[in-house]
Amino acid sequence: MANERDAIVTRLRPQHQLIITFFVLILTGSVVLTLPGMTTQGGISYVDALFTATSAVCVTGLIVKDTGDDFTRLGQWVLLILIQLGGLGIMCFSTLLLLLLGKRPSLTQDTVLENTFVYAPMKNLHKLILVILLFTFLAEFLGTLAFFVHWVKILPIGEALFTSLFHAVSAFCNAGFCLFSDSFIAYHDSLLLNTNSIILITAGGIGFVVLLEIFHLFAHGHQADDTRRRLVSLHTKLTVLTTVVLLAAGAIFFFVLEYGNALNGMDLLTKGLVSLFQSVTARTAGFNTIDFGQLSNATLFFFVFLMFIGASPGSCGGGIKTTTAAVFFAIVRSHLRGQRHTTVMSRAIPQGTIARTVGVVISSALVIGFALVLLLVVQLGNSAHTETGNTFLEYLFETVSAFGTVGLSMGATEKLTGAGKLLIIAVMFIGRLGPLTLAFSLRPSQTEERFHYTEENVMIG
Repeated sequence: MANERDAIVTRLRPQHQLIITFFVLILTGSVVLTLPGMTTQGGISYVDALFTATSAVCVTGLIVKDTGDDFTRLGQWVLLILIQLGGLGIMCFSTLLLLLLGKRPSLTQDTVLENTFVYAPMKNLHKLILVILLFTFLAEFLGTLAFFVHWVKILPIGEALFTSLFHAVSAFCNAGFCLFSDSFIAYHDSLLLNTNSIILITAGGIGFVVLLEIFHLFAHGHQADDTRRRLVSLHTKLTVLTTVVLLAAGAIFFFVLEYGNALNGMDLLTKGLVSLFQSVTARTAGFNTIDFGQLSNATLFFFVFLMFIGASPGSCGGGIKTTTAAVFFAIVRSHLRGQRHTTVMSRAIPQGTIARTVGVVISSALVIGFALVLLLVVQLGNSAHTETGNTFLEYLFETVSAFGTVGLSMGATEKLTGAGKLLIIAVMFIGRLGPLTLAFSLRPSQTEERFHYTEENVMIG
């Protein structure tokens, strides 16, 4: 029986195994959340349990039940475990278990891990996984201590400790689940809480390989400049540059547009802190220190783009990823300049990477567009636009937030019907795994083409 099971696992494509692990974890979590003792109200519908489990495993943060009020401490522990497993991927933990038992993970498992965390094949993959887990637990431990310093002044020690641990894991995994009904709005001026959250979110969303290369760069700071430059790959340079540009652009845009609106009445330092926090959290983290329902239309629409881009590859975050956005911009720039090759930082981008970039951007936009149309149908039916007010922007924001596994909302989540919840569940699942991963899992095995069709030109643009 064991041999048959191993043979089946071996035949599975890496995409299949990744999809199955997430699917099984979501189903298991949804069933557990319906058990007695998980909620304070004596029970939860299965659709709500499925929505909550999907949001936790896909580290999204959209909720149909209040995490702090509607779930017991046991239910909150279950959510915490689902967030941790979903953030790093259950493959990480299963690999750790196999290594501790002295067994070697299958080739399919290695391929899944490789595709998830690194941009090129590497020999010491298992060592990297151990380093990732160690770094994760260390970051979450330090984050818990920093949060504890803040909350021990407000809450009893036991409650302060759990609150700190929950939010440290949620922040590092870019999950956005919060034990407070208004997220961190009440603490918008706390320098310690905001700074700790920003560090955790950024560390969890920039990619583990990037963090490792940055560590090596500083560790070899005494070496010659050319040696140090070779320690940093194009992937890391592009990730860091794009991340900094997006964070700065988001903070400046928010500060300028909301200066006399949502930021009105705050001192200059608090305005800057709030602006930076929203810029960080908009790219898949999901916490907020200000009511997004009160923001201007221009700010909300700009943040839709930030949520669409999301975090970086090999991280806990979602979206099309920072490097994808950067390469897509480079493709457009190269074509406008009439260049035959797409170049970034004096490096030519391979055609395979270009094709995948275009595929990710277009397929992601199509998924969001199709899901938005369906959501408008199931939520609003054939109601006239004049009767529905500003709901189009609300549902656009909700759809992109679900796809980018962000978790920010303008209040549309609480309005979702049963069909609307199922639709958002599907969008969260697709957004966490990526549309191309799902597409490749359905694609038949490649076969050699026996003939080629005659080319014929078509007018474009």
